[in-house]
Amino acid sequence: MGIVVQKYGGSSVADAAGIKRVAQRIVNTKKAGHQVVVVVSAMGDTTDELIDLANEVSPLPPARELDMLLTAGERMSMAVLAMAIHDLGHEARSFTGSQAGVITDAEHGKAKIIDVTPGRIQTAIDEGAIAIVAGFQGVSQTTKDITTLGRGGSDTTAVALAVALRADVCEIYSDVDGIFTADPRIEPRARKVPRISYEETLEMAAQGAKILHLRCVEYARRYDMPIHVRSSFSEKEGTWVVKAEDVAQEESMEAAIITGVAHDRSQAKITVVGVPDKPGEAAAIFRAVADAQINIDMIVQNVSAAATSLTDISFTLPSGEGQTAMTALDRLKAEVGFDGLQYDDSIGKVSIVGAGMSSSPGISARFFEALSEAGVNIEMISTSEIRVSVVVAESQVQDAVNAAHAAFDLGSDEIEAVVYGGTGR
Repeated sequence: MGIVVQKYGGSSVADAAGIKRVAQRIVNTKKAGHQVVVVVSAMGDTTDELIDLANEVSPLPPARELDMLLTAGERMSMAVLAMAIHDLGHEARSFTGSQAGVITDAEHGKAKIIDVTPGRIQTAIDEGAIAIVAGFQGVSQTTKDITTLGRGGSDTTAVALAVALRADVCEIYSDVDGIFTADPRIEPRARKVPRISYEETLEMAAQGAKILHLRCVEYARRYDMPIHVRSSFSEKEGTWVVKAEDVAQEESMEAAIITGVAHDRSQAKITVVGVPDKPGEAAAIFRAVADAQINIDMIVQNVSAAATSLTDISFTLPSGEGQTAMTALDRLKAEVGFDGLQYDDSIGKVSIVGAGMSSSPGISARFFEALSEAGVNIEMISTSEIRVSVVVAESQVQDAVNAAHAAFDLGSDEIEAVVYGGTGR
């Protein structure tokens, strides 16, 4: 009898009917002979509503108190789900993140898990109960304050618990049937991927695919924890995220070069105009951004103009952190001596991902030709061994996704992708 960790997103537990459906699925897993640990997100849009409430009472809510508020959403979900399971004749015990032994650093709003000590969870399942854990939250090792893990943190909670409990699998349930070759909301011919490597999934997540959280996949890869991504609204087999060699064993010699197309509309672009082309200036710019705790994605530096010895540096970052970055850089203007700053949050990122591209010439050319034929203008380009990303105008994101998807023959002849809920999480 193995341990199965299941995570249910907000759309799966959005209302009483959804909670009852999820409770029945959990009980069925228990009846099949498994010990079951469940991680839940807040119901529906509860987290967004709590953030709105905080912003109504305070223009800049203290981070500690905001974490205390936001963790209430998952606590509501865990309690009502435990009630629904009890109503089906099975014992369930609910636990907050701290009660479950999720230990984090002290960074409010985006804390990192540093240890998991699931003693109470192990005791509960050893005694025959189903353990229900509030996702997205933990407790600081140093301050003992409640912390949150950031958006998608329930995915990370689930994988971390699965690793600590030595579970057989971590099942991530959402409102789609798995990982698809593109977001089915904008590409109706998207095809479900049966198996995908941790590395490809990391690239897809990093480039905007929202079905799995980036940190969750990193955690799973580090400890070789298989993830089964599936829908809580159907009984269909989902997508298995596993080691690359396990994917290779399943694939034929004609396996697709490109696994999928990801897109991200949550990015913004900052251009630092007229930077003196001399050692140390770029370092000063990016140190200021790093000190503001902002993650940068793509970076492009233009060739220095011969007449002026000035260059422009552009980079992308989460749009929610754009104004913070602009403020930090503006303080640096006199020191570095650049001419000015430009900010654009009407952009999107589109990426093709596939382990096969590193040994297949012509992939970038085919991608760029497809975008050209669709009338999509490229603003920035970034690559890795298994990914090519471009920044385009936000209004052209869907055209770019559709063009890339068609160019690499990723579509299905049948409509496979069904979005049962609303958010994909």
